[in-house]
Amino acid sequence: MGEQQRIDKWLWCARFFKTRTIAADSIKNGRVFINGQRAKPSRTVGVNDVIKIEKPPFTQTVTVLGVANQRLAAAKASALYDES
Repeated sequence: MGEQQRIDKWLWCARFFKTRTIAADSIKNGRVFINGQRAKPSRTVGVNDVIKIEKPPFTQTVTVLGVANQRLAAAKASALYDES
């Protein structure tokens, strides 16, 4: 299998949340799903996983294209996912 990363870290690196703590809290509150299943903060994601992020009143669905070791600039972070 290819590169993988914890979902809380991936969401932070891809700039969906300002901090990893906020990302983890959102996951714990049942607002993040991976491939249709409710996620836990320690769950790993990899290329081609589909992530649904609920931030009321909005919901985003993205496909993972890659992982990063650190938080990226907004222009580069969008290369980590494809919005569908």
